[in-house]
Amino acid sequence: MIDLHCHVLPGIDDGPDTIEGSVELARAAAKAGTDTLVATPHVSVRYPNEHGAIARLVEQLSQRLRSDGVDLEVREGAEIAITRLVDMKADELAMLGLGGGPWLLVESPFVPSLSGLDRVLADLQERGHRVVLAHPERSAAFQRDPQLLERLVGGGALASITAGSLTGRFGSTVRRFASQLVEAELVHNVASDAHDCEQRTPELAAHLHRSGLSPLLEWLTNDVPGSILRGEDEIPARPATAVPLGMRAPRQWWRRGPLRRASLQR
Repeated sequence: MIDLHCHVLPGIDDGPDTIEGSVELARAAAKAGTDTLVATPHVSVRYPNEHGAIARLVEQLSQRLRSDGVDLEVREGAEIAITRLVDMKADELAMLGLGGGPWLLVESPFVPSLSGLDRVLADLQERGHRVVLAHPERSAAFQRDPQLLERLVGGGALASITAGSLTGRFGSTVRRFASQLVEAELVHNVASDAHDCEQRTPELAAHLHRSGLSPLLEWLTNDVPGSILRGEDEIPARPATAVPLGMRAPRQWWRRGPLRRASLQR
């Protein structure tokens, strides 16, 4: 499996403080079946990380994993905050793509409303970047306005949800919303967004099995992220025969009302 979103680098954001903690997290990921891990430290106002520091730490961790016999490939990436996108230089932004390619992992804001997000992402795409939205199911703005997410996906963005969201790690509202996004075919990848080995762990398959999404596991954790890391413009189509029972609701599910009302009560 490929994990597109993991805070595994030491001392650079809210992930492990030490290289030993990074090795422990990487070892846990490998034990859970992940063979490729993309290091995606925050690039934000709070964590103003740059490509040079990320690349050095990826190489340092990779060397340590080889010496410790941990069979896991670590690739470069970043989780970029919307607030940083607008003022980053083009050359720096180009180096922060997932696996060094054109796909950028953009953090879905946790604020209850968004203004101009579609314009910001459209501008990125016009400049040759592709967009993967991180954890949209945990964004209050998308919970309040699912149509915004549908428009962004319709415009070419992909959605990557956190594995733990599917099994209640972030509460019942997030779990329900994540499931509804899968039903509506607005989810293209499941990643761990792991930060440690206790609370924010690197398991992927366990959450997918528990949530009834085993038929989509290969597509969500290998086919799509593999395409992204290869820098392909088109991702593989979601296999129609793999849609689980009970996951066949109409795309415009939010117009039925119950989930929207629930999200507004968060």
